Amino acid sequence: MINERIIGIVDILDGIKLDSKVPKNVRGKINEAICCLNENCDNEALNLSKFLNQLEDIAEDPNIPSYTRIEILNIVGMLGDII
Repeated sequence: MINERIIGIVDILDGIKLDSKVPKNVRGKINEAICCLNENCDNEALNLSKFLNQLEDIAEDPNIPSYTRIEILNIVGMLGDII
């Protein structure tokens, strides 16, 4: 069930990456966050924690559109339920 939720979250982030109004640097940070989930680490909770921290950093970026910030903060909330 956790993996299904994470796949849904990654799908949302992929949609954000395709949004042309999202700055290029933010799209790169989102890509890095997604790659963090795929790291070869035995501790899945550690990967999720790193992912969560990266998303929080992205949400604080002043150049991000407000609707994108809200989406990312919603994802952070969903991750809080998982962790």
